[in-house]
Amino acid sequence: MSEASIAKKAELVDAVAEKMKAAASIVIVDSRGLTVEQDTVLRRSLRDSDVEFKVIKNSILRRAAEKAGLEGLEDVFTGPSAVAFSNEDVVAPAKIINDFAKDAEALEIKGGAIEGSVSSKEEIMALATLPSREGLLSMLLSVLQAPVRNVAYAVKAVAESKDEDAA
Repeated sequence: MSEASIAKKAELVDAVAEKMKAAASIVIVDSRGLTVEQDTVLRRSLRDSDVEFKVIKNSILRRAAEKAGLEGLEDVFTGPSAVAFSNEDVVAPAKIINDFAKDAEALEIKGGAIEGSVSSKEEIMALATLPSREGLLSMLLSVLQAPVRNVAYAVKAVAESKDEDAA
C-alpha cells in the first residue's frame, strides 16, 4: 500500500472520528437488500432532518470509533454498515430509521451511540419510540397550563353561581 493511500485513509479516519465526537447521536444500520428507491427515500428523509447518512468501510469505522473514545462499538461493525450522524436532534435518526424499517424489512438497526456513550440496538429502538422534541414541549406546555385552566374554570363557576343567586 502506498504512503499516499495510507495518508488518505488516515485523513478519512480522522474525519469520521470528528463526526463521531460531534454527533449527538449515531445510528448504525445494515441497509443490505434495500432497493435503490427505498434507499433514496430513506436518505431524503434523513437529509430533511439534518441527519448525515453514509456507507463507510468497517475498518475505517473501527479506527474512528476507537479514536473518538467509543470503545465497545467495534462489535457492531460487522457486515455492511451505514451510519447516520445527527449533530442536533438526538431522536431524529433513530426515529426516522425505525419508522422506515417497519416498511423495509431489509433495513436493520445494529446499534449506535447517544451523546458519546455506546448504545445497544434495544436502547436505540427505545429512543426511537420517544416523542419528538416538539411533542415533548407540547406535553410540557399542556401540563403547565392545566392548573391555570382549572383555576379559571373555578372562578367562572363561582361567578356563575353568584349570578344565579342574585337573580
